[in-house]
Amino acid sequence: MKDESKLMRVGELAKAVGKTVRAMHLYEELGLLEPRARSDGGFRLYGPEAVDRIHWIVKLQAIGFTLAEIQGFVKDFQDAGSGRAATESVRVLFTEKQSQIREQIVQLQVIENDLNEALAYLDSCQTCSDDYAPTACGDCDHHGHHKGEAPPLFAGLSRPAKHEDKAKDFDVPVTVLYREGNN
Repeated sequence: MKDESKLMRVGELAKAVGKTVRAMHLYEELGLLEPRARSDGGFRLYGPEAVDRIHWIVKLQAIGFTLAEIQGFVKDFQDAGSGRAATESVRVLFTEKQSQIREQIVQLQVIENDLNEALAYLDSCQTCSDDYAPTACGDCDHHGHHKGEAPPLFAGLSRPAKHEDKAKDFDVPVTVLYREGNN
């Protein structure tokens, strides 16, 4: 083989792409990766195109495709009656995945806004007195806060669930519990 010096054994390929040898074997078992040749000793030999193929697989997984899905659409692509039919089926899959990702982006933007709102609220808490117990934070009316208007992410933490079986709830500042001489 004239370019055998450029070929890599499975361990070299795995190292080049930051994967395990087992992952390389799995990709091969799933029909996602093929060795270009075998050495005289029977070792799998991969060309530089295998690195590109693995990066492609990794990118598809990052997009949200499972290995089984990748295997399925590779097989469907290869078994299609024409190039046009093959590319159309992939186009449909990619369009669907794009729609799902856009929905995830919207959900993440809502989460980011919730976090920004909570962080802005919590930033104003940094100047608060240590005289208040954590349970007072849920109904805080200090530093521009208004009772019952804590952001939802913080309100869920700072307002403990009411337990009907409690005889009485006490809301005592921590400093009252630990005054000098009252051990």
